[in-house]
Amino acid sequence: MKYTVLAIAVLLVATCAFAGDVDGKWAGTIPGMDIPVSYTFKAEGTTLTGTSSGPDNTTVPIKDGKIDGNKISFTVTFDMGGQEMKLEYKGVVSPDQIKLTFDMMGQITEIPLKKAK
Repeated sequence: MKYTVLAIAVLLVATCAFAGDVDGKWAGTIPGMDIPVSYTFKAEGTTLTGTSSGPDNTTVPIKDGKIDGNKISFTVTFDMGGQEMKLEYKGVVSPDQIKLTFDMMGQITEIPLKKAK
């Protein structure tokens, strides 16, 4: 029993420490479109907050951000010529990159992000 509690405690600490690796600015390019994008993330427990910005450097807040181990998810809502568009992102965080995916009108797109300097 003592070792089980210890193992769970170590796992929780490791998960929280890993989740912190998402903090900071990440940048990439949408493949096939060559559109530069960047995200600034802040992890607080299992909550993810931050902003997204595109080529015009306009920032949009991320909403509904969640962290589950090395997985993140969030939404971004922006205006497309008077039409509100909501994109749902899912990502996998590793020490040197985040692989984000989003679905835009049935087209799944993956964006590899690297930590910006």
